[in-house]
Amino acid sequence: MASSDEHLRFCWTLHRALAPSGGNACFSPFSIASALGLLRQSVRGRAADELDTLTIGSEPDLLHKATDLRAAEIAVSNTLWAWDQLPLNEDFSLADWPGGRVASAPFVSDPEGAREVINADVAKTTRGLIPELLQQGTIAPDTVAALVNALYLKTAWQKPFVDRNTALAPFHVHDETREVPTLWQEETLGYGSRDGWQIVTLPAGGGVEAVVLLPDGDLGEAECDLDGTRLGRLLAAAESKMVRLSLPKFAIDVRSPLTATLKALGVRTVFTPSADFTPLSPSKDLHVAEVLHQSVLRIDEQGLEGAAATAATMRLTAMITDDPVEVVVDRPFLLLVRHAETGVVYFFTRVVEP
Repeated sequence: MASSDEHLRFCWTLHRALAPSGGNACFSPFSIASALGLLRQSVRGRAADELDTLTIGSEPDLLHKATDLRAAEIAVSNTLWAWDQLPLNEDFSLADWPGGRVASAPFVSDPEGAREVINADVAKTTRGLIPELLQQGTIAPDTVAALVNALYLKTAWQKPFVDRNTALAPFHVHDETREVPTLWQEETLGYGSRDGWQIVTLPAGGGVEAVVLLPDGDLGEAECDLDGTRLGRLLAAAESKMVRLSLPKFAIDVRSPLTATLKALGVRTVFTPSADFTPLSPSKDLHVAEVLHQSVLRIDEQGLEGAAATAATMRLTAMITDDPVEVVVDRPFLLLVRHAETGVVYFFTRVVEP
């Protein structure tokens, strides 16, 4: 099984590529790794090697283990949507993937109908949080297949925030101060402080945890000094401690076109006519046209709720103390939602404007 350190390097590589500027950001390493895993199963040769290089640390066995949550609501679908006249190899199967299946959509005869069918299925899995992953124009007349992952996660804090303690509090960003709804509690939580960061871990049901990473100074400058290895050391620094925590409520919804990002990270062959999709289909004319991603995350007094979806469309080529430490999250910060046992990251978030 892949190590959590390798998975964190994958997460950080995506974060740096998808969120180079200082604004809000949110993506799901779990969903993206799942979709790329479906794509990897469909190709061989150079395209497969490029995908392996990027996704090391996010293998299917690790992702599968992170779906075994008994005290949280989780839904996962991994679907190959195919045109009914696209020949598929009889031994191609997604049975080893959570919610894996092959389904038909009328791509060529009714591209808009195919888009609506796929969007409806993603909306169902994500409980309506992502109603339109594929926007108008993303399914063309020569689109013949789409590999789609969808994720929904909802879980309650083990130690909920009290509603009456929520109040407006200052949040500082870009030399300005705004009043934002802020949660407050004093509880025994995971806490660490090292390398110019404070770390607070909020345990939730099902072995899920949210990890707040608050820099001592400017987030942009602090992020420049981070990499996957340093991030791993920060996450390992949290120990049980009494914490007086102030944390903004937030709801973030971010679309992330992935095609250019993946090409910049070395995944290029799947987008060209030289891609070898023979594990999926005997057709020699397939290539990936576009990879799209959307992620939603909400944090409130009771817990967290998040959804993500990723689609690759394919075309034919024609310690406890008496004195609590106080953590006031009143400036931009990072927040990860992850599976505590495996380290798999469901959501990776930068909060600049809650």
